[in-house]
Amino acid sequence: MTGRKNGIFFRLALIIGAVVASSSVAMALSAVVALLYGELREAGLIGLAALTTGVAGMFAWRVWGRPGPISAREGFAAVGLAWFVMSLFGTLPYLFTGEIGSFTDAFFETASGFTTTGASIVADPRTLSRGIVFWRSLTQWMGGMGIIVLSVAVLPLLGVGGVQLARAESPGPAPDRLTPRFQETAKRLWLFYAALTGLQVLALLPGDMDLFQAVNHAFTTLSTGGFGTEPTSLAGFDAYTQWVVIVFMFLAGASFALHVRALRDPGAYLRNAEFVLYGTIVAGATLLILGGLLGPGVDLATAVREAAFTALTIVTTTGFATADFGAWRPALQILILGLMFLGGMAGSTAGGVKTFRIGILGKAAHADLRRIVHPRGVFVTRFGGRTVKDPIVTAVQSFFLFYIVLFVAGTFLVAFIDANTRESLDFLTSVSAVAASIGNIGPGLGEVGPTANYLAVPDAAKWVLAVLMIVGRLEIFPVLVLFTRDLWRR
Repeated sequence: MTGRKNGIFFRLALIIGAVVASSSVAMALSAVVALLYGELREAGLIGLAALTTGVAGMFAWRVWGRPGPISAREGFAAVGLAWFVMSLFGTLPYLFTGEIGSFTDAFFETASGFTTTGASIVADPRTLSRGIVFWRSLTQWMGGMGIIVLSVAVLPLLGVGGVQLARAESPGPAPDRLTPRFQETAKRLWLFYAALTGLQVLALLPGDMDLFQAVNHAFTTLSTGGFGTEPTSLAGFDAYTQWVVIVFMFLAGASFALHVRALRDPGAYLRNAEFVLYGTIVAGATLLILGGLLGPGVDLATAVREAAFTALTIVTTTGFATADFGAWRPALQILILGLMFLGGMAGSTAGGVKTFRIGILGKAAHADLRRIVHPRGVFVTRFGGRTVKDPIVTAVQSFFLFYIVLFVAGTFLVAFIDANTRESLDFLTSVSAVAASIGNIGPGLGEVGPTANYLAVPDAAKWVLAVLMIVGRLEIFPVLVLFTRDLWRR
């Protein structure tokens, strides 16, 4: 097998090496930020992490790697492996600086960053150096639009097979192209992503954030990540700042390809059935939460803002918080747990099941009910006025089945680990931690709520949750395919 220079392992080395090498550039940028804030020790150590990562990535890319056409199955394997490998290298800035001393905690924090989950073991980000805080936020910003897609856009060598890589990494039945060549599409999406991030920075500055806070929160809002610079997330910022974040969370939960099209034709939003359903879900969730918050002595303006913020932060899987929804009445907590299974649109930076799958599942279920009533009738599944082909319906149903199976299995594993380590995580904590991890949301309920963190979770459970984050971010199949025998056959 080693003599087959163009075999799958050499093509995987090429792709993974290039992705790892590109992530070293982000580490170097974090070292520059540390230097600008006078953190000389941290700047040097983060720079050393960047150098180590860059050398390892270039070695795999240039020495082991061999270019060649990438098949669909190789694209899935490359993406699945790349996210695990870059999460391993992403621990180096934390470990080298000593700001997160445990490898388990460092991997958990890194995986949470790259997958834009936002679950954290850091109780107070203010105790971290500016360079490390910036690195945390930057991992989410890179992971939001997709590191593989970024590599396809900026590394021409990976242009061959770029569609296969994007299909494995991007949510939805197929990557949405804006141009005939996917490499050009990837560039346009990343440019728009960067421009929208810059726009949010400018929008935040008139509020009570300084430039460093604005940049970090723009990174983690547009990526629907949720890492912040303060221990209370966004609760300590003024109403203006929170409304700015609400607007940009909504934009981040919608398809970026749709945003680009709408620049020329704003009517594209209302003609898109998934966007209409996404907006309906957000509005409905906001009204339900608002109904639960209203009562004697409650300020209406504050309740509306908290309801809209919480609905969006959960539906878009961002994970910010302006209120401790873990302390709300049980009915609202159940609602929030249910919202964790939704997610934003396909082609957004959000996690979860995704709106288009929710729509197709609902339409397919309705068609099945009609078949029961009219056994001789012929019914097709339609979404947005278009017929959804049976293979797509089957794929959506299979995805949802795998999602629920992973949720149940993950909950069982976390509860089992907790029971055998004599920790004290309650059932609500275990269930919400798994739901928040596989849905890339971050904060859950109970002991991992928005005012707490994951530090007290047993180490073995942290590994389970970190794997679930990656599986959820890649929408299950690119990771599961790694364990199929057919992938590794010649």
